Amino acid sequence: MDVLSDAVAAMRVGRPHSSLTRRQAPWGVRFTGAGGAGFHAVLEGHAWLVMAEGHGDAEPVRLGPGDIAFVTQRGAYELVSEPGVAVREVTLRLDGSGLAPVPPVSPVPRVMDAGSPSAVMICGAYLLDENRPHPLLSDLPGLVHLAAADEEGAPLRAVLGLLVTELTDPQPGTDTIVTSLLDTLLLLILRTWWLGVRGSAGDHSGWAAALAHPAVAAALRAIHSDPAHPWTVGELGALGSLSRAPFARRFTESVGTPPLAYLTWWRMTTAAGRLREPDGAPLRTVAERAGYSSEFAFAKAFKREFGMAPGQYRKLRGAGLALSG
Repeated sequence: MDVLSDAVAAMRVGRPHSSLTRRQAPWGVRFTGAGGAGFHAVLEGHAWLVMAEGHGDAEPVRLGPGDIAFVTQRGAYELVSEPGVAVREVTLRLDGSGLAPVPPVSPVPRVMDAGSPSAVMICGAYLLDENRPHPLLSDLPGLVHLAAADEEGAPLRAVLGLLVTELTDPQPGTDTIVTSLLDTLLLLILRTWWLGVRGSAGDHSGWAAALAHPAVAAALRAIHSDPAHPWTVGELGALGSLSRAPFARRFTESVGTPPLAYLTWWRMTTAAGRLREPDGAPLRTVAERAGYSSEFAFAKAFKREFGMAPGQYRKLRGAGLALSG
């Protein structure tokens, strides 16, 4: 199984939003944190991205043609024509349908500020469930800047080109195509970042090291492929030709938790996802897919993880109530 795809699928909620914008200087917008992440790609001209104090890079980042900035919205940030200009504040709607305050969103996002633009950009936003963040995504820096000269970003820019075509010349099926392209774009942004980290000099730590280490990566793929299997530390280590102790140490150092603790965490995460589905499977089926032979054992483990029984979790999620866990 693809661990990166699984991590995104476990956190993504709602539909992604995108817009093609043409800006005339001076202009500036301030984005507030909204439990998600966003990207900004400059097609023509330039823009500056200014992170809030204590969040990401302190210095403003200049974005030129072909540059992409991906921001995990753990704090506010500004996108401006030049540092110091007046800004208006916008917030991602909780349903992911767009930015507020803006006019009602049409099926295809509108093109704004037509004229002689100082910048032409394509921007997008994703809602993420931060109640239970996957550690792979939590390991991301506040700002990922992918420069136009980055050779690893060629597939990413090819998808951006398709997205621009759909937004500027909508055809039958554009609404679904745009959503699919935005999902693809998110994965490519994360993959391009990871490949860049892996290819850089120096000792790597965290999930960049986990995905690059053959034994740890093999164990993660096995856990994600078959979470119901009664994995042991020795069995997981053997997948990468490591003995029990060296494997457990390496896994814990990079992933941040011991192998079996991560297995339990992933089992509960996937089980919670199934419980959130509108026409969810029976609890017995959810328990079996999570690796538990009895509903009682599963319910006990689930309550220890989420603070409530699976049935109560399903009921509250169905009512649309926010949960921690």
